[in-house]
Amino acid sequence: MIKMKRTVTGILALGVAMTCGCDRHSTKEVFYLVTANAALPYWQTAAAGFNRAAGQYKVTAKVVGPDNYDPQAELAELQKAVATKPAGILISVADAAVLQPEIDAAINAGIPVLTIDSDAAASRRLYFIGTNNLEAGRLGGRRLTEKLTGKKNVVIFTIAGQPNTEERLKGLKDALSSRPDISIVSVVDVKGDPKTAFDTAQQLLAQTGPKKIDGFVCLESASGKMVSDALKRANATDRVLVAWDVNQDTLDGIKGGTIDATIAQKPFTMGFVGLKSLDEIFHAPPRTLSKDYSVDSFAPYPVFVDTGSSLVDKNNVDLYIASAAEGTK
Repeated sequence: MIKMKRTVTGILALGVAMTCGCDRHSTKEVFYLVTANAALPYWQTAAAGFNRAAGQYKVTAKVVGPDNYDPQAELAELQKAVATKPAGILISVADAAVLQPEIDAAINAGIPVLTIDSDAAASRRLYFIGTNNLEAGRLGGRRLTEKLTGKKNVVIFTIAGQPNTEERLKGLKDALSSRPDISIVSVVDVKGDPKTAFDTAQQLLAQTGPKKIDGFVCLESASGKMVSDALKRANATDRVLVAWDVNQDTLDGIKGGTIDATIAQKPFTMGFVGLKSLDEIFHAPPRTLSKDYSVDSFAPYPVFVDTGSSLVDKNNVDLYIASAAEGTK
């Protein structure tokens, strides 16, 4: 009887522990999101997802990163985060060559690291959460092939060297390979400066005859509004602009007709899933962080979590506008 009582007492105690949530989480657990361009609405949305998950788990979230495209400044923020020995780090990689050594150093120090939005596939990060950028680039390219007929010239705005934009460019070229009459005449590296996109678009819009630019594609979120503004100022209603992401300005451009379509990603989801994934790793760590789980058939982690992408045009833009309004509540 005494033994049975002890058993029952033990079960009841376990039940109480499970229902009260006995401190699996704590505000002393600190998770970092290191972004590549914190001033962009895109990254503010990702931060909102990161913070939402932290609020649910009652842990501490810190969002850091330069306000412009600056891989070296991002590296400095990552180094500061690693020095605090946090519970985990989520990072978007502006330049893999610059950031990979410190990502590896964090793993070696026992700090879980996941990448979002832009990957460093050769690093020791555990896995990547974000868009299938190759397929998203193909999606944008297919839109161009639908909208442009005959011999046409296209210009691409991008950030050269950033892993995600490089994959998008490859996907775009894949899609355009079926249309040899569509020529990519220039790939413009805006280096994270939207003004570069505006000034360049204005210059290109002045070209006529065989050099006329018929299509514009922006492979990152900052350029879409700038190119849209240049098209509007030039009253160039016969050109096709495919943008990236669903900033309010971009959605307004689709409504107004200066942007034909944009490729939507899910930065909120990346931040939200990223923190929850780091939390799970922190509380149920593997025997070693430094193992290459991508070649382990029995790995506890995926190689890639696809958060999805889609094409937004005038037919469904109102759904995205409503979704954005709901998400801010």
